[in-house]
Amino acid sequence: MQLFSGPLNFDFIKLRKVMMVFSLILLITSVGSLSTKFLNLGLDFTGGTLIEVGYEETADLSSIRSQLDTAGFKGAVVQYFGSSRDVTVRLAPIEGLKNEDVGNKVLEILKTSDASVEKRRSEYVGPSVGEELTEQGGLAMLVALICIMIYVAIRFEWKFAVGSVAALAHDVTITLGLFSILGLEFDLTVLAALLAVIGYSLNDTIVIFDRIRENFLKMRKGGPTEVINRSLNQTISRTIITSLTTILVLAALFVVGGELIHGFATALLMGVVIGTYSSIYVASTLALALGVSKEDLMPPEVEKEGADQEALM
Repeated sequence: MQLFSGPLNFDFIKLRKVMMVFSLILLITSVGSLSTKFLNLGLDFTGGTLIEVGYEETADLSSIRSQLDTAGFKGAVVQYFGSSRDVTVRLAPIEGLKNEDVGNKVLEILKTSDASVEKRRSEYVGPSVGEELTEQGGLAMLVALICIMIYVAIRFEWKFAVGSVAALAHDVTITLGLFSILGLEFDLTVLAALLAVIGYSLNDTIVIFDRIRENFLKMRKGGPTEVINRSLNQTISRTIITSLTTILVLAALFVVGGELIHGFATALLMGVVIGTYSSIYVASTLALALGVSKEDLMPPEVEKEGADQEALM
């Protein structure tokens, strides 16, 4: 089914300078936030203790933080967990106290002001495990980008490879920046979502690059700008339909999926929107800026056997 009833002829490339400035603003803002605030890393990366408690009435987060500070648990991160009666308390590793002891101690402190509070769960991640996960997660992201660059360079051309990897780095950086600016927790599920965003954005980019390659070989007239513009117009219907259906599913997960996958759904929602934009205005625009042309995509000529001998006779 066609999203548009007739052939679309929108001049995407005309807006490339405005969009590149927009991308630069987003990237600078994201890098600035990551440099100053960094990320609100979850226990998967930082290590420490997570205690979930439940109240019969709405919990007062400020009062809970004050109680814990007074009792010596400095720097506790206190947040609602799904509802205003469910609260999570994150604490850095405390020497001399085991996980169960920390959970029980926190529960005792909170019970002094509200006897109805009850402990739901208590989890502990060691600092060494958190450091290993941080290192391995970053390595996985780097390896993925390198493999993608090699794949696109072999399938298309190195200028397309640079454009696709730049678009993926653009998507990941801005998504991380949004998590930093909003102070959302970054854990292993969010890391998995970022890797999924890379796959989604790459798939969209490959579809556009395929059409660009076809049009470079089919269109006798028109330069690279016209070819890329035509290709974007021909694929925009598919791009919008795919993105909208994906966003609908992710929106359902975000709303009713529960707190455990809230970060996962948030990262994917951000990534899909940014990835759709970057496929059009980062990957393709950068390939055009690098000077991609019809000659780059022409298949190499294969000399016939005996051609040299015939030329000599």
